[in-house]
Amino acid sequence: MKYHTVISGRFLERPNRFIARVETAEGVQTVHVKNTGRCRELLVPGATVYLEQAVNPARKTPYDLIAVEKGGRLINMDAQAPNKVFGEWAAAGGFLPGLTAIHCEYVYGNSRLDFCLETEKGLQLVEVKGVTLEENGRARFPDAPTERGVKHIQELQKAVEKGLDATLFFVVQIKDIDSVSPNDDTHPAFGAALREAVSRGVSVCAYDCEVTPDSLSIRRPVPVIL
Repeated sequence: MKYHTVISGRFLERPNRFIARVETAEGVQTVHVKNTGRCRELLVPGATVYLEQAVNPARKTPYDLIAVEKGGRLINMDAQAPNKVFGEWAAAGGFLPGLTAIHCEYVYGNSRLDFCLETEKGLQLVEVKGVTLEENGRARFPDAPTERGVKHIQELQKAVEKGLDATLFFVVQIKDIDSVSPNDDTHPAFGAALREAVSRGVSVCAYDCEVTPDSLSIRRPVPVIL
């Protein structure tokens, strides 16, 4: 996954979850934040951030904030990126061999899951979660309570109980991560739902990513510790 026309800047403030103020070589810019999560540990005053120029020159916010440096690590924080990189990777055969079709935004039960993958053996439902929260080389999800995330896990569990294959897939938007775990401190219900689903046959896996200021790609598997 490649970005176009990326510049660097210095994060100043985030007046609300949609916009940030960033100092660049062109002056102070009001930019769109492509992640509505809290990201408090990432967007701190003075942090180096990376911005992609908007395609529409008439847009009120001329740039999108897509990545940030934290403690020597470069973290992609574009909330749309995990689905894009997983889709590219899966289409290239990285997730399932013998893939015959990929369906995005697949309606199942009362939810819209990220992917339904087809092979000659049948269907595989996949819900993708992007991970940006890192502490001492270990990643955790979520960084804020997510009732939607709990609902998705429950739908995956129902799918498995009806004979389908289902996976919760963590795309860690950081390189060289040691492990991924549910963030029970922030949302214990998510961790409880995930453990229950895994005990019923839902698969869970995580991969970290190669991250540059203008690209993101799935790199290697990392352990999921429940």
